[in-house]
Amino acid sequence: MNKLIHYFPDLTKSQISQYENLIDLYKYWNSKINLISRKDINEIETRHLIHSLSISKIFSFNDNSNILDVGTGGGFPGIPLAIMFPNVNFHLTDSIGKKIKVVNAIIKDLDLKNVYAEQIRSENVTKKYDFIVNRAVTNMTNLFSLIGNKFSKTNNHSSFKNGIISLKGGDLKNELSSFHKAEIFELNNFFREIFFETKKIVYVPNPYMGMDNQQED
Repeated sequence: MNKLIHYFPDLTKSQISQYENLIDLYKYWNSKINLISRKDINEIETRHLIHSLSISKIFSFNDNSNILDVGTGGGFPGIPLAIMFPNVNFHLTDSIGKKIKVVNAIIKDLDLKNVYAEQIRSENVTKKYDFIVNRAVTNMTNLFSLIGNKFSKTNNHSSFKNGIISLKGGDLKNELSSFHKAEIFELNNFFREIFFETKKIVYVPNPYMGMDNQQED
């Protein structure tokens, strides 16, 4: 946990303990179901925990905010962020039931009260959210078509308007060519590990305002 504490020095003892337990739980469950690639399980602190928490280097979610984690898979980035922001509400969704079953077991074992995981397709979600987070689920255009109407009409954060926060990598020029308000944050500005050299956070404010020829709902 030395890397985690180094990069996030303001973590409480309770949060550090939860992250330690989180790693143990993933190692246990990964021996039963392939939540994380076998080659990544020994790098879970860097490639999954710190990567998920990198969002907190840019975004600080206000208390009582509502965050949707689309295609959460094994619970990333939602569960690590829920520990980081205990007064924020997280809704984790995925269409694969066996993964959501494990995610709910991990949530229960960690006694997290601010996380709700559900097996549901993204387009069928009916609630509204301040931010929608995801980790390389699909390209931005597809993501927009699935969840572009899931935003609350009230902006509760002064620094950033409601929008999509995506953890991505590689060359994004073509993918983001229609999203003129997109902002890209290079993670190698925050973390020294090679893994982060090509990793980025992409923020797109309310997508209805971020694409050509689109009107806000």
